[in-house]
Amino acid sequence: MIPKKIHYCWFGYGEKNKLVQKCIASWKKYCPDYEIIEWNENNFNIEKNAYTKMCYKEKKYAFLTDYIRLLVVAKYGGIYLDTDVEVIRSIDDLLENPAFFGFETHEYVNTGIGFGAEADNRIVRDMIREYDELLDGQHGIIGCPILNTKALVRKGLIQNGKKQNVEGVVIYPSDYFNPYDDPTGMLTKTENTYSIHWYGKSWMDKKTVIRSKLLQPVHRIFGKELLKKFK
Repeated sequence: MIPKKIHYCWFGYGEKNKLVQKCIASWKKYCPDYEIIEWNENNFNIEKNAYTKMCYKEKKYAFLTDYIRLLVVAKYGGIYLDTDVEVIRSIDDLLENPAFFGFETHEYVNTGIGFGAEADNRIVRDMIREYDELLDGQHGIIGCPILNTKALVRKGLIQNGKKQNVEGVVIYPSDYFNPYDDPTGMLTKTENTYSIHWYGKSWMDKKTVIRSKLLQPVHRIFGKELLKKFK
């Protein structure tokens, strides 16, 4: 059974904005008996390897977090949530899984939208190994959905967005943890929804964030796929 721990990362000593404060408050509301653990420079060794040092030095905190969340859940067990994830109901029944993940899109699983596992879970260890080629700090960064999904595909995941059981690990459809479609700005909650990933985009520059907001009504009117064809 997954322990009642919620892990999150906050590197860079920045002030927590209103969205972050709102999301953390929701964890406390719906998970009142969970231990909430913040991972930062004071309790994680950012010089663990060349990759963590590179990410921290270049302020690529989102990519640093992608890696660290796997390490801490593998070691301690529990739930991981990004700081832009709002919980909207109790997640206690998810603890019955040895591990769980969620599709962010039809194709890709993203541990940032929320995942959980017992300590030393085999699939989480497999996800950590996907970072091996990056640990020398000389091969750049790769988005976690690509690496997370690759590890699951090796174990038999079908990239169709449907609920699946892969070697005892449950992968849930996107409406469970990601009912908000960021390109269109549309929220489609269902009876399955546990949480909402609000896409805080803390790792993007302000110009890119503003541009994505301005494009939301265009995506709603013309559709994401049609806009891609025009591009």
